[in-house]
Amino acid sequence: MDLSHKDRGLNYGDGFFTTVKITSGRLALWDYHLERLQKCAKVLGFPALDYMSLTSDCQEVARQRKCGFLKVLVTRGCGGRGYGVPEKPSPTIIISQGELPSHYVDWQSKGVSLGYSEIQLGHQPLFAGLKTLNRLEQVMIKQAAQGSVFDDVIVEDIAGNVIESSASNILIVKNGKMLTPKLDLCGISGVYLRHLCSQREITEQRVKRQDLEAADAIFICNSLMGLVPVKALDKQVFDVQTALQIKEEIETSK
Repeated sequence: MDLSHKDRGLNYGDGFFTTVKITSGRLALWDYHLERLQKCAKVLGFPALDYMSLTSDCQEVARQRKCGFLKVLVTRGCGGRGYGVPEKPSPTIIISQGELPSHYVDWQSKGVSLGYSEIQLGHQPLFAGLKTLNRLEQVMIKQAAQGSVFDDVIVEDIAGNVIESSASNILIVKNGKMLTPKLDLCGISGVYLRHLCSQREITEQRVKRQDLEAADAIFICNSLMGLVPVKALDKQVFDVQTALQIKEEIETSK
């Protein structure tokens, strides 16, 4: 669809989105994606959306596509003066689709190498965990990481807490226990991580670099690539075979 140059998503990043994996013509973890959309709409003060119709439209895309991904992007539409929101917003909903990144298969079986980003995330508790359209920090993080020797980077906040990678959550395993960075100040609460938390006991806590260095295994994860083992962090090397065994245990447990 054509997007108006007056659309608030284009002008102010006034909106939110989610990206869904399509497997065998089905929307993977759709209930979690739907919850994400609903939470974003509530926090941002959007009017009620027709989620039944949206679900039906997305299911039809999935049936036709068979495999890949679809992205649901919602803006507040046009209207309002400056930053002021319109009294009766008419949201714009865009559904797009595409192929899964081809390198995810190699990442899942061989692991990824990570460095540390020099760009830190600012604190904004109001938006912490939400996947809004305001992603300039991530754009700059990706830009700075391009051309590096690493597959991806670990991102910290302005207080030096480990938060996430450039586009995924972090899962740490130590002595059989699992933990993940607390995301109450910044970062995105990923759908796949929430799925894992519903299956296993995973502790949310402040994480520092030394926690990563002391880990038995580290994983990054998001809704498209699933759980990916880390084979190297900066100059530290991890045992990928051990990580793959842990990965299998996590993914097969109920």
